[in-house]
Amino acid sequence: MKIYEAYELAIRTGMERDPRPRDEVQKVLDDAEEAYSKLPEDRKELFDQERLWNPYTDCRFSVMAEEAREAEAERMMWGIDIGPAEVLLADRLREKGETVSAVVAHHPLGTARTKFPEVMWMQTDMFHEAGVPINVAEGLMRGRMDDVLRGVMGSNYNQAADAARILGIPLFNVHSAADNMVQWYLTDLFQRTEPKRLSDLIDVLYTEPEFRQAARYNSPPEIMVGRKDNRCGRIVCKMTGGTSAPKEIYEKLAQAGVGTVVGMHFPDSHYEEARKSNVNLVVSGHMSSDSLGVNLICDVWERHGIDVFPCSGFTRFSRN
Repeated sequence: MKIYEAYELAIRTGMERDPRPRDEVQKVLDDAEEAYSKLPEDRKELFDQERLWNPYTDCRFSVMAEEAREAEAERMMWGIDIGPAEVLLADRLREKGETVSAVVAHHPLGTARTKFPEVMWMQTDMFHEAGVPINVAEGLMRGRMDDVLRGVMGSNYNQAADAARILGIPLFNVHSAADNMVQWYLTDLFQRTEPKRLSDLIDVLYTEPEFRQAARYNSPPEIMVGRKDNRCGRIVCKMTGGTSAPKEIYEKLAQAGVGTVVGMHFPDSHYEEARKSNVNLVVSGHMSSDSLGVNLICDVWERHGIDVFPCSGFTRFSRN
C-alpha cells in the first residue's frame, strides 16, 4: 500500500464511525463541491482539493503528498503532537538505518491547523442525538467555533511542516477521523456494560489498556464533577468534534435527561456549569483517549501490513 493510500484509508475508516447521520457527512462534501464549482478559474488553484473527498478539515496531508502516492507505506512514526523535534527524530532514525516511511501527527498541523474549528459543527448532531433541540445546539456552537477560530489564526501552523519539507519526510495528520473511533468505541462499551455508578464507569475504563497505561504514568481517569457513588444516569461521550463544546451546553444536556458526560478533558469553565446543572463529568484522559482512537486506525493499517511505532504521547496497543 502506498503512503497516500494509507492516509485515505485512515480517513475513510473514521468516516465509517462518524457520529453524524450519513447524509450530514455527505452534505459537507457536496457543499465543498458546490463552492469549488462556483470559483473563478484563477481561484480554483487555491482551493483545498482535499475538501472534495475528506469531510474533516482537521485532517490533512501537509508535506510531500504527491511523492506519497508512489512511495510504499512500510513503517509509520505516529505521535499525538508532532513538532520540529519529532521530525528531526525521524530524520535521525533514518540516518541510523531505521525505516520511517512518513511522520504522522494526531493533532492538527500544517494545512489542517487553521481550518480545524470547522469540524466542531459535527457536535451539533451529537448533542441533538443526546436530546438537545438542533436549533439550540447550532446556536450555541456558532459562537464557540468563532472563539476557537480566533485562537488559531495567529498560530505558526507550518513550523513542523517546514521541517519535514526541508528534510524530505512525508507528513500528515489524522485528528477527527481517529477521534470518531474512540467516540464510537467508548459509546458502544458503555452501552454494553451499563455502568450504574461513577465508580463502575471508572472500572469499565480500566478494562482498556490505554487507560491502565495512563494510570501507570499518574494520569488515570478521574471523576471531576460528582462523587464515585453517584448514579451515572444516561451517559454521553464527548470525544470528537475538534475541541470542547460551549460551557452552556450542560444546562441543555441536563434538560434532555443526560446524567454523565465522559470526555478526554474539559476547560475549567465547564466544571462549574456542570455542577450547576447536576451533570457528572468524568475525564477519561487526553493522551490515553487519543491513543485509543489512533490505535483503532493503526489496527486497520496493521491488517494491511503497515507497521507503526509510537512517539510523543502515543501508546500503541493492538487489538488484532
